[in-house]
Amino acid sequence: MNSAGFIALDTGFRGAAAALLVMVAAVFLRHRPAEFIRAALAGAGAASAILEAPGFPSQWHWASLPLVALSSGTPVVFWLWARVVFDDDFVFRPWHGGVWAAAVGLGLIASYGAITGSAASAINRALMLANLGFGMLAMMQTIASWRLDLVAGRRRLRVAVLMGTLVYIAVNSAANLSSVAALSWSSPARNLANALGLCLLAVLAGWTLFRTASPVRALVPEPAVASAGRLSSTPIRNDGRPAIEPALLARLERLMTVERTYRREGLTIGSLAALMRLPEYRLRQVINEGLGYRNFNAFLNRYRIDEAKMALADSSQKDVPVLTIAMDAGFQSLGPFNRAFKADTGRTPTEFRRLALGNARAGPLSYAPNPDIGAPR
Repeated sequence: MNSAGFIALDTGFRGAAAALLVMVAAVFLRHRPAEFIRAALAGAGAASAILEAPGFPSQWHWASLPLVALSSGTPVVFWLWARVVFDDDFVFRPWHGGVWAAAVGLGLIASYGAITGSAASAINRALMLANLGFGMLAMMQTIASWRLDLVAGRRRLRVAVLMGTLVYIAVNSAANLSSVAALSWSSPARNLANALGLCLLAVLAGWTLFRTASPVRALVPEPAVASAGRLSSTPIRNDGRPAIEPALLARLERLMTVERTYRREGLTIGSLAALMRLPEYRLRQVINEGLGYRNFNAFLNRYRIDEAKMALADSSQKDVPVLTIAMDAGFQSLGPFNRAFKADTGRTPTEFRRLALGNARAGPLSYAPNPDIGAPR
């Protein structure tokens, strides 16, 4: 195929990708304003597709500033997207916005030639390293909590993100380090491959979004029941997957509330599946679709924190160190216990104990076990 053919195909793929990604971003912003990071990622992809299209008018240099700004922040937005999707405890901080603003600023400086000479070369190298670095960070986030993830759709998405990021890093590293002409940045074949990859990603994003009414439900199903303590005799069915028998939920509830399996040191979803005599994937489905949990640690911590609350509110254990109570409940160290406890109650364990014991002295107060123990909060 000659150069004109490569350019025609490149332009077509980029146009299709840009149109679909703009549509995806618009749907996110219209129906789920809280999904801003997903809309930003789709918008950044569309901007990149337009700016890198063959023959993009050079006379639109300043008019394209919004597109350049969106495109420059793509690596940071991709990393933040991975944090939002794969880390259930992630919270945006002001410094996240600062990192994005710095990436956009450097991208604008490099694109508009505000700095020349060796300084410009240094900025371009910094941007290239930043692209690879944020890709690596997104990949590390994808891997870090893989074993703890209970959502089947999100686990499949992790595979796609991991493989896509690896390919991106490999191709871009080869393009920058290799002297082979076919891999150079100016190669029409390389540009066409980039456009085709972007188009395929846009199709995947659109399919994931539009196959269901809710943008989020494709990845995170709604809880089938609120609590294992509220069982019905009807099996729970979800999208054609094997039904969740109430007997499985009852067996899991017994392991947690009667045998207190959550106290075991180093308990993993694999070891719990062995106790349940179930395949690991089946136990993930039971906990996620039957009880509504998305993360295995969150499931275990629900029981551990409820036990710790009872111990901290017990006047007969007022002299027992907080660390001992945390270890008895199944936590391996004080730091994770303090973070999980404060996230659940809004208070540190010491503050909770002081308040609970003060209320107990002021008048009779019962700290009976929570009837919804095990229900997600």
